[in-house]
Amino acid sequence: MLLFLPLSVSPCRGFWQVQALLAACFAPGVHTSTWAVCLCQIRAAAHCRCFYLSGEAADEQSVERVGQVLAGLGVRAGCFLVGASVDPSRCMCGNNMSVPLLADAVTVSGAERETAAVIFLHGLGDTGHSWADALSSIRLPYVKYICPHAPRIPVTLNMKMVMPSWFDLMGLTPDAPEDEAGIKKAAENIKAIIEHEMKNGIPPNRIILGGFSQGGALSLYTALTCQHQLAGIVALSCWLPLHKAFPQAANNGVNKDIAILQCHGEMDPMIPVRFGALTAEKLKSVVTPTKVQFKTYPGVMHSSCPQEMMAVKEFIEKLLPRI
Repeated sequence: MLLFLPLSVSPCRGFWQVQALLAACFAPGVHTSTWAVCLCQIRAAAHCRCFYLSGEAADEQSVERVGQVLAGLGVRAGCFLVGASVDPSRCMCGNNMSVPLLADAVTVSGAERETAAVIFLHGLGDTGHSWADALSSIRLPYVKYICPHAPRIPVTLNMKMVMPSWFDLMGLTPDAPEDEAGIKKAAENIKAIIEHEMKNGIPPNRIILGGFSQGGALSLYTALTCQHQLAGIVALSCWLPLHKAFPQAANNGVNKDIAILQCHGEMDPMIPVRFGALTAEKLKSVVTPTKVQFKTYPGVMHSSCPQEMMAVKEFIEKLLPRI
């Protein structure tokens, strides 16, 4: 039996806490101890809205009571698969376990029904946690914010030290060698997140891709080579990877009219603002020039600032209005 229960609360509780409280849900005579609740690694992967209940046969009234209990626990569900033998492939909302970067991504869920998404990529050596916190301060109640973690790899620029990095970095100048294979692989991994959100009902024109530093660079490359028309790009303190391949590398001009918000600190010692300006000029040759905004912030180094975050919020509100 496949039963959809549209709950609208946020994730999550542990397996044993849930199982203990499910005991009161079922009709007399049902051996509740034989029930198993698989929360799809809900603590680390809150994107998946499916819960697989297997064990004794249950009627719809019992399942409804399960849904009420899970809602009270703060568990968010899109559907239940119920039966003695459950096949997760029957999941109708798109199991995120097939998208590696979603397995431990940080998500800031909306307080309302989510009709849009922002996928934001952190910089070199960072994790998704810091930007999830930053985005929480400007979040919109109907937007889901997804902040994945980069894999840990050796980085040439940092003496081959292993750290979170979307791709290898050899240098931070416009003419530095680039990890073409790594950049393209990372872009495909981000596109898989976009596809996952589309399967969950969020159309691509309601998705903004963004990032800071190396994450901003990857967001630019990914969006400009994406086969789906996205809502926009937020590119903070970054550059366009493989810039010599553009505009030819753009995917048939699908995102020719995409809106781009590019921001840069004027005192950035790592990626000088002049590199940001060169990137803005390059972007104007790839997309409609009037769609590119380039904002600079006096006194700001390789970091964000409140004024920049307010610009990001206004950009998101404009491109992803409430529907």
